[in-house]
Amino acid sequence: MAALGALWLGTFCVSTTENLPAGLLPQLSAGLHVSLFAVGQLVSGYALTVAVLSVPLASLARRVRRRPLLIGLMALFAVASLGSALAPDYGLLLASRVLTAAVHAVWWAVVTVAAAGLYSPAVRGRAMAVLNSATAVATVLGIPVGTWLGQQAGWRAAFVALSVLGLIALGLSIAYLPSAAGGGQAAAPDAHGARPDARRFVVLLVAVVLAMTGMVMAFTYTVPFLLQVSHFSDRAVSPLLLLRGAAGVASAVFAGGLVDRVGPRLAVPAAFVMLAVTYLGLFAVGTAQVLAAVFLALTGIAFFLMLTTLTVESLVVAPVNLYLASAAVSAAFNVGATLGALFGGLLLAAFGVRSTALIAALLAAAAATVLLAEQSTSRPRAT
Repeated sequence: MAALGALWLGTFCVSTTENLPAGLLPQLSAGLHVSLFAVGQLVSGYALTVAVLSVPLASLARRVRRRPLLIGLMALFAVASLGSALAPDYGLLLASRVLTAAVHAVWWAVVTVAAAGLYSPAVRGRAMAVLNSATAVATVLGIPVGTWLGQQAGWRAAFVALSVLGLIALGLSIAYLPSAAGGGQAAAPDAHGARPDARRFVVLLVAVVLAMTGMVMAFTYTVPFLLQVSHFSDRAVSPLLLLRGAAGVASAVFAGGLVDRVGPRLAVPAAFVMLAVTYLGLFAVGTAQVLAAVFLALTGIAFFLMLTTLTVESLVVAPVNLYLASAAVSAAFNVGATLGALFGGLLLAAFGVRSTALIAALLAAAAATVLLAEQSTSRPRAT
């Protein structure tokens, strides 16, 4: 558990830094004397960098042993975060963000393989759920606390705090990561999945891009939706966002247990169907405050379920080495995030904020349809 804890904290750091500038827009804009749009590029540019670099960097990373690679990545993260804190101008801050994004790209390619290798296949779903809960905790706790710290002590303090957490994760990794991750259970990074299936793997990537494009559209405009459609007060928004994130964290045991009991091949389409249903519900009854709160919480659970089940199945059906497979999944998530950010504003201007929930539901439904169509025309290969 200590080794998984080290990987969890590193993942929390990487997930927090990705969107932290979004919570510090005014402070960064004023402190660096640049526009809000320029600060926004620190987030969108980060996602684009991860999408572009994930597979090439993972291809290089597979030549490095897993333990020193993870330790080196966390050391580089701590240095890059400190570089962000000390950046005297926008250009150097952008450069440090690109470096952090490169760390992010390789981290997600390696960490899921390393975490899966720590446990037997019978409980691997639960291990992935615990690891992925770091992303939910980063949303619920990391970004809000980082935003608060930046507001109280200046935006540089938030990046210093991330650097310190990175150093703690580095120390834990040195102390607890086994020299041969998985104690002999894990496959080498050059190995493919237990049941390699190129067509299924490509379908998983397509489903991720579809669902993430819609989700990011809806996620970006959650606050306007709650204010304009559900007519919540400003004071109710933060507790509602906390509710969504907490629901995702709380679903860790459920998500991991589901994968371990029924297998990822059945659990993955179920997760996308749930995502479609919850966003459709948010669109249909979003004007009723109680129901809007319920469906908002369910979207958090559905996303976490999708993330966990998809991570497990992608490692099972990977037709290429595991690092490249994990990198491809990470890139697909970031391609969807980039497309969602790109088209979300256009959708908002043309059809209003309520339409974002509908489009998220339709794209998640399209992703589920693609997955189910592929399953209906093929049988999983025997191990």
